[in-house]
Amino acid sequence: MRAEGSSKTVMKADPHAAFTLACMPHQAELYGVAMRICRDPDMAKDLVQETLMRAMCAWASFEPGSNLRAWLFRILTNSFINGYRKRRRHQKFAIERPGDALIALYGRDQDRTDDVEEALVEDALSDEVHDALGHLGADYRDVVERADLKGEKYKDIADALHVPIGTVMSRLFRARRVLETELSGFAARDYGIKRAA
Repeated sequence: MRAEGSSKTVMKADPHAAFTLACMPHQAELYGVAMRICRDPDMAKDLVQETLMRAMCAWASFEPGSNLRAWLFRILTNSFINGYRKRRRHQKFAIERPGDALIALYGRDQDRTDDVEEALVEDALSDEVHDALGHLGADYRDVVERADLKGEKYKDIADALHVPIGTVMSRLFRARRVLETELSGFAARDYGIKRAA
């Protein structure tokens, strides 16, 4: 009883000293767990540092006599999960361009208006492009014509064809790969591009 009362007295008198006395002995064990989770020494050190910082900030809410080790490991786990989610969000935004989602769903970025001259030029397709479109299956050709030539939104195409948006995107992806292969020689000949020997 006396030891418990004295630890409460130390916590009230100097919380920083009490935190150091109670938590620092667990630092090596925290690092071991962080290494198993992160598998990178620098990330593990950062995770332990963040865990101890969060624990120090929340030290006033720690209930003396409860399981300190479990409390620290819970903070470490939550810190790792939060960091992982933050990194995933950052990677997602780093890869995607701002208008990609709008273009994929609606055919164009809402900040961009259609250019009449551009539309007229796109309507004048060459014979090679018409032939390449003819090599596509009907389902694939229909999606390409609607999305790339008419500028329809993916959602509208999906509604018109009674298929999910994912099917529209998949067909469009495959059709564009076929067209790219079919028209690679045509583009090379027109622009004086030669395949490397």
